[in-house]
Amino acid sequence: MAKTTINTAGLYSALDAARKERQLSWRALAGEIGVSPSLLSRLGNGLKPDTDGFATIIAWLRLPAEDFFEHKGQRDADDTREPDLMAQLAPLLRARKDLSETDVKYLQQVIGATIERARAQG
Repeated sequence: MAKTTINTAGLYSALDAARKERQLSWRALAGEIGVSPSLLSRLGNGLKPDTDGFATIIAWLRLPAEDFFEHKGQRDADDTREPDLMAQLAPLLRARKDLSETDVKYLQQVIGATIERARAQG
């Protein structure tokens, strides 16, 4: 099974390019992004960022997170499969301001049941 990790060198390079383009120090860049300067220093030393730090950096760079994923080891034959539909829909449903938690759970149940029925018939 393949192991997916964050390409810290690639992420650091993207940040460095943005820093140079904006003519900022690393400390100023951290302030603009909204992360601690120590997080950027850890990246420079090849250490992985925490999840929130990674998400904040990616959002600031306006680049897909997948651009900074590395796959180590043998890739499974089913790595080309479609992403799980519920895994894709859950964040979209939760992001809706007009849906309560109860609404989200109900919709997930309805969609899940519909997917199962379609698979059974398919």
